[in-house]
Amino acid sequence: MADRALIVPDTSLALSEHALAIGQEFPNVETCRRTLKDIAIALHFDLRIVKSDRSRFIAKCSKAGCPWRVHVAKCPGVPTFSIRTLHGEHTCEGVHNLHHQQASVGWVARSVEARIRDNPQFKPKEILQDIRDRHGVAVSYMQAWRGKERSMAALHGTFEEGFRLLPAYCEQIRKNNPGSIASVFATGQDNCFQRLFISYRASIYGFINACRPLLELDRAHLKGKYLGTLLCAAAVDANDALFPLAIAIVDVENDENWMWFMSELRKLLGVNTDNMPRLTILSERHKGIVEAVETHFPSAFHGFCLRYVSENFRDTFKNTKLVNIFWNAVYALTAAEFESKIAEMVEISQDVIPWFQDFSPQLWAVAYFEGMRFGHFTLGVTELLYNWALECHELPIVQMMEHIRLQLTSWFNNRREIGMSWTSILVPSAEKRVLEAIADAPCYQVLRANEVEFEIVSTERTNIVDISSRVCSCRRWQLNGLPCAHAAAALISCGQNAHVFAEPYFTVARYRETYSEMINPILDKSQWRELGEGTEGGVARVDISIRPPKTRRPPGRPKKKVLRVENFKRPKRVVQCGRCHLLGHSQKKCTMPN
Repeated sequence: MADRALIVPDTSLALSEHALAIGQEFPNVETCRRTLKDIAIALHFDLRIVKSDRSRFIAKCSKAGCPWRVHVAKCPGVPTFSIRTLHGEHTCEGVHNLHHQQASVGWVARSVEARIRDNPQFKPKEILQDIRDRHGVAVSYMQAWRGKERSMAALHGTFEEGFRLLPAYCEQIRKNNPGSIASVFATGQDNCFQRLFISYRASIYGFINACRPLLELDRAHLKGKYLGTLLCAAAVDANDALFPLAIAIVDVENDENWMWFMSELRKLLGVNTDNMPRLTILSERHKGIVEAVETHFPSAFHGFCLRYVSENFRDTFKNTKLVNIFWNAVYALTAAEFESKIAEMVEISQDVIPWFQDFSPQLWAVAYFEGMRFGHFTLGVTELLYNWALECHELPIVQMMEHIRLQLTSWFNNRREIGMSWTSILVPSAEKRVLEAIADAPCYQVLRANEVEFEIVSTERTNIVDISSRVCSCRRWQLNGLPCAHAAAALISCGQNAHVFAEPYFTVARYRETYSEMINPILDKSQWRELGEGTEGGVARVDISIRPPKTRRPPGRPKKKVLRVENFKRPKRVVQCGRCHLLGHSQKKCTMPN
């Protein structure tokens, strides 16, 4: 029975904090009711309401024979209520267990509102413990869950209100950020939500004028009341940080919605794509994404996310040695190196042959993929989307997009300030890699063939460097956009600055240009235009009221997909003995005689 013991606060302190007095006023009867509930819970006695109407409120202690009683009446001519009669002494023993009749869902919502405002991820089980610690009261899990739902609605509005406000929200984005794209689409006679697309002018300008022609595509499924899917197209800035370009929410992930998303992306880039280098797009290459890219970006190089390919290979063969050889094949720089690794895998298992037919190396292998990935092989946008989905799944759709906008605004402001503080030619990540190449350059012998061509000799192999076309026969320079060690050796030998021969995408000037535009704030929703009814070809005008989609979250606690950190890393290499060629030990520990 120890766990049922009452947690009783200091009585004298509780009495002083919750003292009532004749003549004390309340703004309205609801405030009076709430105040008396709080007092009953704090002092651990049960309250019974005798009378409650527009003009009076009478309550007493529920224990028989206890004289505690209060009579509150409305003041004439004003909306306030004041205490007329008060018997403030208790003769009963109060509540002896942790359960309290006054601890309703509404009281729970008010009790945790401040905590939820600071931390929307405050969980029901944490609410249970918080209320027990602070108030000495036990509530059920469902009371805590419903209390949080009610508190979230009071703070952020309901999910239904979020959909209704979408047209006005999109108008605010376009109005306060001219040149931005913000549109919401409804379907059916009920104007049910179907699609939302948002891209800020600051992002559009930064991508077109300063980012590498590389886009990542991915999605995350939302677990809020009305489900849905979050789509995103993101680039990478000069310092290798993720740069979201366009964000969409759709009612369901399907081929039609991917086709729509890519069409909106094509409109966003418009004629500017004709002046840009050919895009490289990375994704998991699901059927719907492949068809959408082929339709709207037919000239783009569309490659696999390497994490998706490697996980499929690992799960298919479940052979550590094969997986390690596979990774060596992935990073092989030439076709000859790649084919030799394939031959090693075929010796272990003939089943790899049909697998390579399903996952063509032209779509992911360094030796064959024709697009410019600049050293990016996996989707950084995946982790970002799952973080957004986890942080925002309990927020209405407008609040969710505001959370994302505020994060983008913070990124732009912080990175703009960081960029202004740099004094080098290249951004730090590129500067580090070039300095490493320069440090390795003395290892090579440089033979100059002519003004622009050099022969770089080492004990392993000889490479040819052409500094005018920025090409090295090792292919690292053209693949990554930064001079390799061979190129650095050639450039140093003829008195050139290797930093100048990096692609312009990696310069501090481009980085500053990326974040030169501002994402402007949005007015509070209380100042938006009121909504009416109306439709126009499925596209939501400002005067249309959007209703929630037909999809609803099924009952029960939703499952959470956890992205483990190890999934983003290359698997650990298994040691292979150079003498007996068995796995698991090195030549030093080999027991086989020489």
